[in-house]
Amino acid sequence: MTGFLPAGLLASEEVRTALLVGGVVAVVSGMVGVLTVLRGQSFAGHALADVGTTGGAGAFLVAIPPLWGFLALSLAGAAAMELIGVQRARSRDLATGVVLGAGLGLAALFLYWDTTVHNTTGAAMVVLFGSIFAIGHAVVAPVIVAAVVAACVVAALYRPLLLCAIHPDLAAARGVPVRTVGAVFLAAMAVTVALSAVTIGSILSTALLVGPAATAIRLTRRPARAMVYAALVGVVAVWGGVVLAYESYRWPPSHHGWPVSFFVVAIVFVAYLAADLPGRGRR
Repeated sequence: MTGFLPAGLLASEEVRTALLVGGVVAVVSGMVGVLTVLRGQSFAGHALADVGTTGGAGAFLVAIPPLWGFLALSLAGAAAMELIGVQRARSRDLATGVVLGAGLGLAALFLYWDTTVHNTTGAAMVVLFGSIFAIGHAVVAPVIVAAVVAACVVAALYRPLLLCAIHPDLAAARGVPVRTVGAVFLAAMAVTVALSAVTIGSILSTALLVGPAATAIRLTRRPARAMVYAALVGVVAVWGGVVLAYESYRWPPSHHGWPVSFFVVAIVFVAYLAADLPGRGRR
């Protein structure tokens, strides 16, 4: 298999770390993403990712790894959306919009301070578009732990979440605490988008949450199988993006390398389009 990989790829410690972290994040993003799409909360995921931008920018101000800022602000955004009101679709969208606007305003302020007060070069690029090759050893273990926790939450609440997504009134009639289940899932989604922000940046993290899930749902009607497909698509996208970004340093004319986030999003987009081809042929 190594014959198909660029020379020296796996010899690089940064690349091995990127493949490990990216693979873990892709798997949990696929699991959470399928339920996100089925529950109609893609906009909420996008808002949490943008709110996480504030945390990432704030982390640079206090000189801590961006992961902690992404996690803190994404969870805070989920809590704010829940407190404002997410029990109905209309109020949920309104709450999401309010939190999104406030988060982006703070993000703009923090990024301004990063560049003008603290002279932190590259902060905006790292926060918005990620830097998976620069992930330190100290961050690997927390990323894996957070991903496992989010995956376990989704697995434990799988049936109630699915019932609430398909028929919330029936779920309430059967005694399912719909709002509590929704709040816990929102927290798991916040953790997931924060982890995605570490890999491909906050502004693009929704692509890893929603894209593979939407692709998988096009391929199968079974939610459990869709989670497996989404995880596979996400892993292929992230690992393919890492390999292509590594190889792009040799591409003329500049030999500077292309960002991993571009390749990841491009692969996800192509996979989404390709998933619709069998259906188009049948039609």
